[in-house]
Amino acid sequence: MFILVENVGRRRKMSIVDPLKHEIWRRFVREGVLDHGRMNKRIEESWYICRRQNVDPYDGKGRIVLDSQLLTERRKKNQRLLQIAAPILEHLEKVFQETKSILLLADSNGYVLYMNGHKQAMNKAETINFIEGVKWTEDEVGTNAIGTTLRIREPITVTGLEHYSLASQQWVCSATPIYDEKKELVGIIDLSYPIDCSQFSNHALATVVAAAYTIEQQFHMRKKDDMLELLKYSSKVKNPHFPSMICDDQGKIVWINHCLRSFFASMMDQPLEEICDKNWRIKTKTPIFSSIYHDLIGYEVTLQKTNHHEAFPFPTTIYHFEGVVGKSLSFQNLLKICEKVAKTESTVCIMGETGTGKELIARSIHQNSVRKNEPFVAVNCGAIPKELIGSELFGYVDGAFTGAKRTGHKGKFVQADGGTIFLDEIGEIPSEMQVALLRVLQEKEVVPIGGEKPVPVDIRVITATHRNLYKLVKEGKLREDLFYRIYVCTLNVPPLRERKEDIPFFIEYYCQKNDWLISFPDDVIQLFSAYHWPGNIRELFNVLERIRVEYGDRIPSISHLKSMLIAWEQEQENSETFHKGNLSYRDQLERERILNMLKKTNGNIGEAAAALNISRSTLYRKLKKYKLS
Repeated sequence: MFILVENVGRRRKMSIVDPLKHEIWRRFVREGVLDHGRMNKRIEESWYICRRQNVDPYDGKGRIVLDSQLLTERRKKNQRLLQIAAPILEHLEKVFQETKSILLLADSNGYVLYMNGHKQAMNKAETINFIEGVKWTEDEVGTNAIGTTLRIREPITVTGLEHYSLASQQWVCSATPIYDEKKELVGIIDLSYPIDCSQFSNHALATVVAAAYTIEQQFHMRKKDDMLELLKYSSKVKNPHFPSMICDDQGKIVWINHCLRSFFASMMDQPLEEICDKNWRIKTKTPIFSSIYHDLIGYEVTLQKTNHHEAFPFPTTIYHFEGVVGKSLSFQNLLKICEKVAKTESTVCIMGETGTGKELIARSIHQNSVRKNEPFVAVNCGAIPKELIGSELFGYVDGAFTGAKRTGHKGKFVQADGGTIFLDEIGEIPSEMQVALLRVLQEKEVVPIGGEKPVPVDIRVITATHRNLYKLVKEGKLREDLFYRIYVCTLNVPPLRERKEDIPFFIEYYCQKNDWLISFPDDVIQLFSAYHWPGNIRELFNVLERIRVEYGDRIPSISHLKSMLIAWEQEQENSETFHKGNLSYRDQLERERILNMLKKTNGNIGEAAAALNISRSTLYRKLKKYKLS
């Protein structure tokens, strides 16, 4: 190694160059030839991988950068990791505040969740898109500490020209994996600094390894705290005489009440699924959230005896996510259909209004299918610009068009290979793309833009729309042959106005998830039940969020609540206008009777229909007739 000194005006610029390593890199880039005795074996194998994946050695700048919304979602997904790591990262920042270094935390997919350090170093990193939200993996930017650690699952330091791509060769980076209490990789901690700042290079790797160990110990301690909280929660379980148990977030039994001890005394620490052989079924499964950290820590489960062996009903094995909850008959009927559909490979079309949770239903079908361990790739066909949808869905090869990545791009269909692709708002797909989509569905192969060789794909297709697809066919906006390809197993997600009995349950769910200790009086529940919720579950959660932010532990007045309901005034105007219309005296009496019964049942459609001695479908038809829905 020697020091090359260059005159730059009155200033002298110093850079460190290793001519031997530089020549090794140049020869490998040109010829793919490497002297095996001169390099770290981990670096060597990484270079070969990068070359096979056509990573550009002359670039290496970050290309995939999450926007603020997607970054927020990813941070939320990794909330537990960030909460545990935050104080440790803050301590390290103080230790290295005088050095020109950057401290980073990445998730298990290589996305940078957190980044902070010396201002000069941060500015330098920004020039190569080494920023929060960037995907910093080997296949994206070449050999680097974060990406290589993700692959080899062990600590590593990558120095200067050991980086495969030019953009990173002025940096020294040390990274190590972080494992949670289940020994699953959850993230990467990295310390990076310019190559000419070598005053602590010998200690960088040891520092991040020690930090990772501390974080891992916190995971174990957090798990113990969660277990203690679950056991404390057991004292609050309602209906102590009803068969109940508590499981952790992985479904392992941690507590059973006296009703079940004679049956499951030996089942402690065993998976909940084991009870499938015990003539029991799950009746309810309520999530439990940490009162300290607010993340999911377990479930309160109630059981019901059966007369024969049977698998778990779909609602109990359903993938846990926001919005797929409820006890209404219409929603339970939907879940029964989903249970059957999940066991097949049939193409599914989910129909429903905006905000009803169509994507969540699609995820639940995937999670309960044989493909659950494979990718679930969601695509909003209405959100992709018309000129980009082809490359987004089918991918492209090198040189396909101006601005295309030199390495090409794998489309969503290829990314979903082996798993499920979810095409949301399928009715918005441009007509010129429908032929190509039809070919993929028929032939199970994709031809990337600019390519000639088809790529076989093994996928299950789930689509969703809020539009009438058959009407689009009649209007010539959707190909008839494509329609019959996607319109196989149809699911109709009921809007919130058709499952108003679930509103109290949604409110309870939201409050529990956000650790919001508040009680909604009956008049508020009646108001919410009287409203038709054009934005469905999403609108309800938005209103609850606004109340929590603006009013805290107070409940606003009814008038203020009405102002938060965006369509309330219009709804009342329509109702008044209709009431003043030319209804017969008999219809006026019937309308009044239905209104009174809905008030008595707090908007419960099932109870109101039973009290009126009519079917639910008849009641819905009358609600539509009298503009009460």
